[in-house]
Amino acid sequence: MSALRWGQGKGGGVGPSLFGVSLSFDHFVLPRQLRRPVRMLGRLCGGEYEAPRFSAAILSAALLASAGAYGSYLGGYADSIVQGVTARTGFAVDQIKVVGNRQTSEIDILDRLGLDGWTSLIGFDAEAARERIATLPWVEVAAVRKIYPHTLEVRVEERQPFALWQQGNSLSVIERSGEVIASFSGGKQALLPLIIGTGAPAKAPDFLEKIKRYPELAARVKGYIRVGERRWDLKLENGITVKLPEDGEDQAIAELVKLDHDNGLLTRDIAAVDMRLSDRLVVELSPEAATQREAALSEKPKNLTKRKPETKI
Repeated sequence: MSALRWGQGKGGGVGPSLFGVSLSFDHFVLPRQLRRPVRMLGRLCGGEYEAPRFSAAILSAALLASAGAYGSYLGGYADSIVQGVTARTGFAVDQIKVVGNRQTSEIDILDRLGLDGWTSLIGFDAEAARERIATLPWVEVAAVRKIYPHTLEVRVEERQPFALWQQGNSLSVIERSGEVIASFSGGKQALLPLIIGTGAPAKAPDFLEKIKRYPELAARVKGYIRVGERRWDLKLENGITVKLPEDGEDQAIAELVKLDHDNGLLTRDIAAVDMRLSDRLVVELSPEAATQREAALSEKPKNLTKRKPETKI
C-alpha cells in the first residue's frame, strides 16, 4: 500500500518525482488505470528502467506518421491515401459482374460505378454506387456487393415495359401504371402495343384486356387511339379505322367481331367503320372504292336505249 499512497513512506522520506517535480500528495491514491503508466515513468526517470533500443526513432516515426495522418484527415486526403495504399497491395477492383440487365447498357452501369483503374475494394463506397445506378431509367432496384479481394457484383431489377405511348412527335416506353420509363430506342420495344393520345396510358390496361379476349382482332390492331379522353379508335394494319362508342364499347367490340366473322367486314375495301351511333353502323368506303362506285352510278345502261321500230316488208 506504501507504493500507492505517496507521502506515507517510513521515516517521512521524500516521495517519487518525475523530471524533478515531486509527485507526492498526502492521502492521495491514483486511479487504477493510471498506476502502471506512472510507475513506469517513475522508473524510467529514476534510471531503474532502460528504454528499448531504437525506441526514440520508433517514437519519432510514430509521431510523424500520426501528424501526417492527422494532416491528411484535415485536408480531406485520407480516403485517397487509403485507396492508393490498399489498391497497390492486391485490393484493386479488376473484375465486375453485372446481372439482371436487359435494357440497361453495361457501359452505363460501369460509368455509374465511377472506377478509375486503381479503385480499392476496401475504400469503395458500395452504397453510393448503388444509389447512382438506381437513377438509370430502366433500373427499378439495384444492389452492389463487394467480393474480396478484387471483385464487384452489380445486380439490377428492371422496370417492365407495357406499351409505347405516342404524344405528338414524342414516343416513349411506359409501364402498366402509365409511368414513362424512357424514350423509344427501337429493337424489341417495337413489338409493344402502340397507344396514342392524351390520357391513353391511364385507360389502356383495361381496354387492351378487352381486346385480348378476341385474338383475331387483337392481331390486326396496329394502334389504339384515345379520342378526346372519352373513347377509343382502333387503327388496323390494313388501314381501316374502327370508331368505337363512348358507352357500351364491350358490346360494340363483340358486334364488330361477329360482323367480320360472318361477312368479312374488315377485309373489304373500306376506310372506316363508325360504331358511335347505337342504332346503326356506318361504313366509309376507301377513296378507290368510292371512285369506282361513282363511276358505276354515272354510267348509263346500254340496254335502256330506245330502238327504232322495224318495218315489215
